[in-house]
Amino acid sequence: MTRDATPQPALRRLTYPLLGLGLAGALWWALVHGAGRDSLMAARFSPENTWAAAAELARGREIWLHALASLQRVGLGLLAALLAGVPLGLLAGSWRGFNQATSTVFQFLRMISPLSWMPVAVMALGVGEAPVVFLLAFAAVWPIVLNVAAGIAAIDRQWLTLADSLGASRTERLRHVTVPAIAAHLLTGLRLAIGLIWVVLVPAEMLGVNAGLGYFILDTRDRMAYGELMATILFIGLLGFALDWLARAAHRRWSGQHQES
Repeated sequence: MTRDATPQPALRRLTYPLLGLGLAGALWWALVHGAGRDSLMAARFSPENTWAAAAELARGREIWLHALASLQRVGLGLLAALLAGVPLGLLAGSWRGFNQATSTVFQFLRMISPLSWMPVAVMALGVGEAPVVFLLAFAAVWPIVLNVAAGIAAIDRQWLTLADSLGASRTERLRHVTVPAIAAHLLTGLRLAIGLIWVVLVPAEMLGVNAGLGYFILDTRDRMAYGELMATILFIGLLGFALDWLARAAHRRWSGQHQES
C-alpha cells in the first residue's frame, strides 16, 4: 500500500507560518531580555507583559469598541473610494481623451502621501470623523481607479463586438460583459486599497477622534500602559491580516467561479 501524500502540503502550509511566528517571537524575547536587559523601558515591552495585557484586553469590551469604530471608518472610506473610483476607472479605461487628460494628474496625486493632507483635511473639514474618512478614501481611491481602468483596457474587443451583434443594450453589455471582465481587477484594487487604508488608519485616528485603534494607542501611551500598547499594535496587525485574507479569499472565489463558467 502507498501512503496518502495529500495531507503533507496542508501540514507544510501550516507548519512554516507557525515556525516563522515562533522565530519572530523568539527574536522579540531575545532583544528585550538580551540586548535590552539593562533597560527598564525595554522590559515594559516584553512578550510576557504584552501577552498578559492582551489577555486582559480580550476579556474586556474597550478594545473591541475601538476596533468597531475603526472598522466603521474603514467601511466608509472604502465606500467613498468605490463611489468615486469605479466611475473614474470606467471613464479612464473606455475614453481615451479622458485618460490622456487625467493620467498625469492621477499619477501625481497617487504619489502624494495621504497623511500629508492631514492639515488641509482638518482645516477644510474640522476635527472629527470627516477628515479621517477623507484621508482613508484618498488613500483607497487610486488602486481602484487604476485597476478598473486596467480591467477595461484588457477586455477582448471581440466580446463587445459579439454583444453588439446580438443586439445587446448598453445596460446588458455593461452587466454581461464589462462587469464580469473587470471584477477580478476590481477585487485586486480593493485588496490594495484595504492595505493602504490600514496603514493610514492609525495616524489618521490621531486627528481628535475619541474612539478607534489609533486613538487607543495614544491613550495607552499617555497612561504609560506599555503592555497594552504592544498588545494593541499586535491586534492591529492581526485585524489587518484578517481583512487582507478576506479580500484574497473573495478574489480566489471569484476567479474559481469564473474559470468554472
